[in-house]
Amino acid sequence: MGRTLGSVCRMCRREGVKLFLKGLRCDTAKCPIEKQNRNKPPGMSSWRRGRTSDYGVHLREKQKMKRYYDILEKQLSIYFSKAEQMRCNTGEALLGLLERRLDNVIYKMNFAPSRRQARQLVAHGHVHINGRKVDVPSRLVNQGDKITLKTAERTKKMVKSYLDTEGEAPVQSWLQVDTNTMEGVVVALPSREDVQIPVEEQLVVEFCSR
Repeated sequence: MGRTLGSVCRMCRREGVKLFLKGLRCDTAKCPIEKQNRNKPPGMSSWRRGRTSDYGVHLREKQKMKRYYDILEKQLSIYFSKAEQMRCNTGEALLGLLERRLDNVIYKMNFAPSRRQARQLVAHGHVHINGRKVDVPSRLVNQGDKITLKTAERTKKMVKSYLDTEGEAPVQSWLQVDTNTMEGVVVALPSREDVQIPVEEQLVVEFCSR
């Protein structure tokens, strides 16, 4: 599993948008994007940067998508190859595949404050799909899948502590969640409207097609 050892807040500053990589901190005034003196690309010479080239615009959109879903370059290439083979718009298919990742689904169900912590929750064996333990964060969910947590008291206490801190946040329409039993069902596959990151997926397709 790849890890980012540096500051993840630098990624948000570089892309100029909140990528929600640090969970609850991203919704507070401590987020660098909320600070006027820090809301700029990292580096000492950021003020000297000129107009971004066409290649740079495409690259930034690709990096934004990759960092938002917290995946590696090779993983993005694999998803792009799968999206190309699907009989629909390649950009929307790519976003749909990324939204269906289990770590993203756990995050969207509000069982974890960030995708990184959701991935850790899955990798440690705390998540079940249709009654079977799944420890692969990149597993793609399908319509009708029932997602539950491990019955261990430690698991439910860990998720409940986050829910009590964050409160019941709205859940997207393609997911149905019961916070009392801590279960969820994928009632439909995600559409383009369900993607919350402001990204131009067509630019990513053009970049990956080079």
